[in-house]
Amino acid sequence: MAKHRYLVALGSNQRHPRHGSPRQVLKAALAALDRGHMTLKAASPIIESAPLGPSRRRYANAVALVRTRRDPVEMLDRLQHIERKFGRRRQGQPWQARVLDLDVVLWDGGAWAGDGLIVPHPRFRERAFVLTPAARIAGHWRDPITGLSLCHLAARLTKPRPAPR
Repeated sequence: MAKHRYLVALGSNQRHPRHGSPRQVLKAALAALDRGHMTLKAASPIIESAPLGPSRRRYANAVALVRTRRDPVEMLDRLQHIERKFGRRRQGQPWQARVLDLDVVLWDGGAWAGDGLIVPHPRFRERAFVLTPAARIAGHWRDPITGLSLCHLAARLTKPRPAPR
């Protein structure tokens, strides 16, 4: 069975009783991504970002490059298992504060859809808190839908554009 590469987005905006601040939660989550038949190949620096939705707490965000033999559904199951170990409960209103959020952004198998998972992540192209750190560790990785590299996609979000005439 071949090994796959995954780009995983990490986010936290709630303290954890054992790990501490959201930044410390992400450090512990990165360690968890390097166990259980997964190898952490690279991790971006942790950045802060404004919340999406009704939450008022700022997020700590990072991106990790992980190798594993898991297919996308198995990888999603593993990521949700890690979230649960950190106290995440997937219930109630979406966009609430959370101790840990792990999302499959890309995998080396191209586009994939099924069983509650769509890869590439449907909204990653509009999220600087994913693309900016992703461009630092996997800048040449191409989006299988647009064909653009992560560096190119990040630049589209962060470069100033001239005002229309």
